[in-house]
Amino acid sequence: MRMGRPLKFESLEALEAKIEEYFNTCPEKEWTITGLGLALDTSRETLMNYEDREDYFDAIKKAKDRVHNAYEKDLRKQ
Repeated sequence: MRMGRPLKFESLEALEAKIEEYFNTCPEKEWTITGLGLALDTSRETLMNYEDREDYFDAIKKAKDRVHNAYEKDLRKQ
């Protein structure tokens, strides 16, 4: 049994909905991992801790990949 603070997102669906809200409301040029954490009303570190949880890993990894992809696309324009 895990002890410590309760999870901010009690379900994968709740987390995914907030992630999508960030990507749908924030311009792509402004996407950052820290910005995603702030949009989720948490810290970047907490967001990374969620990635360590098997049930949340894919959602966090996919969100980080979307941010990294935006960086790469921006770099190719230069």
